[in-house]
Amino acid sequence: MIVWASGTVTAVTGGWPGAVELTAARDDTHVQVRALAYTDLTPAPSAGDRVLLNVAALDRGLGTGGYALVVAVLGPDGSVVAQPPQPAGHLVKARYLPLQAMVAGADEQGSPHHELLADADSLDGLPVVVADLHSALAPTLLALAHDRPGTRVVYVMSDQGALPIAFSRTVAQLRDAGLLAATVTVGQAFGGDLEAVTVHSGLLAARLALGADVAVVTQGPGNLGTGTRWGFSGVGAGEAVNAVATLGGRPVASLRVSGADARPRHRGVSHHSLTAYGRVALSPADLAVPDLAGAGGLHGVADRAGLDALVAMAPDVEEAVRGLTRHHVVRVPLDGLDDALLASPLRLSTMGRGLDGDPAYFLAAAAAGRHAATLLGPVRQDRPVA
Repeated sequence: MIVWASGTVTAVTGGWPGAVELTAARDDTHVQVRALAYTDLTPAPSAGDRVLLNVAALDRGLGTGGYALVVAVLGPDGSVVAQPPQPAGHLVKARYLPLQAMVAGADEQGSPHHELLADADSLDGLPVVVADLHSALAPTLLALAHDRPGTRVVYVMSDQGALPIAFSRTVAQLRDAGLLAATVTVGQAFGGDLEAVTVHSGLLAARLALGADVAVVTQGPGNLGTGTRWGFSGVGAGEAVNAVATLGGRPVASLRVSGADARPRHRGVSHHSLTAYGRVALSPADLAVPDLAGAGGLHGVADRAGLDALVAMAPDVEEAVRGLTRHHVVRVPLDGLDDALLASPLRLSTMGRGLDGDPAYFLAAAAAGRHAATLLGPVRQDRPVA
């Protein structure tokens, strides 16, 4: 259900590629609210503009979705006064919703990449890190940059979370820092450097059209969970493993690990990882298991008690992954990864917790990036640029 509201833009407060952040005074409540406009979908609003807003998630008090979303910029009489750029292709995202958007797909007829992708069927051993949460993207890339500077990383964003990639400030900051080379949005997600119909064609576009040395597949921001065995959006991580293996890539499964989550099902190795990799992924992957038993030598991510807590988690993590017999368990040393995480140019956060609040989570994601780096040969010299 959509809950509509009209209002007036009182200030433009910020923005990043693809998104403008603003405040607007709602006509119905006379309350100032945070709002977000996606410039692929609407013109960029200015102070004083009238706007039509979708306020459903805001009114429900949701965290990640806690914005009023700008649907249209209006004139004083309520008419639409400006349009976004005209679509260049015929891929429809958010299909058959009133707010569906048209984009140009890398794999569609008429695309400059169509011939390249038409019969493409192999990733040629491309390492692909697969993770449950969007918050794993930054530590994965930080580890890759630490261990193998210059690695060309392409992010393939699935549609289990947020659909607009512009919702992710993390992506914008990683690109600004030179850690992320390009992006592909697949399924119903949109706004990447390239658009693709499926995870499969998105991975092929990342490798062949964008010249990825490594790809990372996660959902966008806004993980959805219900506290049930199967009702969570991260199930898609298991399907992504299957896609990578089907296309001849090297899937690297990133574990969701936490020493601080208040929910028992996510302490140690999350049930999301155990279900996605243990039940959904039918193809073997390299399971990147952080060597928490050796974490006592780290110096940058926790105090002494925190390091002892990381070491104490190791037996539970080892016991949990013992049941994932389909996969190749790779124990990844953590030395130096604390320095890589501490040097992050952006704030690391998962479920409201930063690096000091849950170092196990970020080290586990970084371990997957470190393992992916070990799978790389020489850097390709003929790589396309987005």
